[in-house]
Amino acid sequence: MFNLIGKRSRHGRVAGFTLIEVLIALAVVAISLTAIGSLMAATVRGARSIDQHLALVETARAIETGLPDRSELAERIITGDLGGHRWRVDVLPFVANFVDPRRPSRWVPQTVVIRVQSPAGPVIELHTVRLRQRPAQ
Repeated sequence: MFNLIGKRSRHGRVAGFTLIEVLIALAVVAISLTAIGSLMAATVRGARSIDQHLALVETARAIETGLPDRSELAERIITGDLGGHRWRVDVLPFVANFVDPRRPSRWVPQTVVIRVQSPAGPVIELHTVRLRQRPAQ
């Protein structure tokens, strides 16, 4: 004869789970579900972080693409807003120990720093160098 909990043994007792065994099984299930939940939360946070970084990089690329032509890129600061992302472009003289500004050259290197801040707060900063033709004297 069978019971909902188990089957009857030869001695007439019902074989099944004890209360302790059920509690241990529930504890194992709870710990497993907690571990899975925290793993999913970390995955969602990572995906959101990658999404924000990608948006910052794409905005910085769009700004870099929209920079004035090298002949018009004078030393100055340009600011703006693009899709909620605040940005700033600093065009500065290029300074390095291997560049001698007294040497005659047709080209003048300029440092271009593009800084983009997302609405959520993270910032990306790109540094690049552009060459500008020296004005005729």
